[in-house]
Amino acid sequence: MPIAALLDYTIGDPWGWPHPVQAIGAWITAGTETALKQCQTPRSQKIAGIFLAVSTIAIASGCSWAIVRLASQLHPGLGIACASLLLASCFAGRSLRRAAEDVLQPLLAGDLDRARDRLRLYVGRDTDNLSPPEIWRAVLETLSENAVDGVTAPLFYAAVGATLPGVGPVPIAFAYKAASTLDSMVGYRDAPYTHLGWFSANLEDRLTWLPCRLTVLTLGAIAGQLRHVWQTCQRDATQDPSPNAGWSECAYAAILGVRLGGVNTYRGVAKPKPLLGEPKRPISEEVVREATQLTRSCFLIWLAIAVGLAIALAAPLS
Repeated sequence: MPIAALLDYTIGDPWGWPHPVQAIGAWITAGTETALKQCQTPRSQKIAGIFLAVSTIAIASGCSWAIVRLASQLHPGLGIACASLLLASCFAGRSLRRAAEDVLQPLLAGDLDRARDRLRLYVGRDTDNLSPPEIWRAVLETLSENAVDGVTAPLFYAAVGATLPGVGPVPIAFAYKAASTLDSMVGYRDAPYTHLGWFSANLEDRLTWLPCRLTVLTLGAIAGQLRHVWQTCQRDATQDPSPNAGWSECAYAAILGVRLGGVNTYRGVAKPKPLLGEPKRPISEEVVREATQLTRSCFLIWLAIAVGLAIALAAPLS
């Protein structure tokens, strides 16, 4: 895990390089197209959605386990290298920082049109008419929401896998990554995914629930604001329709003293979201950088705990 974390921090996901999520996404796309063509009733689409989710997670987890296993049989060092590379692909810490920088550079330079264009690559909301404060909010919401499913939750499940003899961190982290990818591709209430994606959406919500709450607690402890963060999340985050995104965003808002949420527009339709936190200061470059540092600190603390746990469990066997 430490090697994977170092790879993510220093290299991340280089542009143009093949990524395991692309293969997972291709399988989901093919399965979705087939299901929507063959299944015409809500019940049949729900059954197809269950099969799509289970098969995606099983294939992603099984293939990653087989690759590491085969590489380890060829040479222990090759096994460690493959496991580290695969696990690094499950972490999105550097990708999140790169996305923020990609939008902040033109925004700080006063090129509002380019900042909107770059932001469109990372968010689902309409960006054509966003003002600078709305762009700042979108960037921070993206960082804070994806801190869990892109950074801490994969590490949490990698740590769980590390405690399972014969399994290891990679297959369990990949199982979660597959579930997260399913949710992002088909886990919508809107047609045509309403019935096909219900299982994937609910599964991802449940898998993310515990690491999300642990992340909120860790962030609060890091900032020395544990009680304030928890009380703010109980007040504001519970109003969000998502059982996890609102908690993650609200924790960052409470710690940083900013307000997130409000009205976003999707395909021309305005959708209000609950207001999270208090607007004690405006969102700025400094706030965004503080948010990335919070995520990094949380990740490093969890990494240290995971490594310590793995060493402790391995000690009696040596």
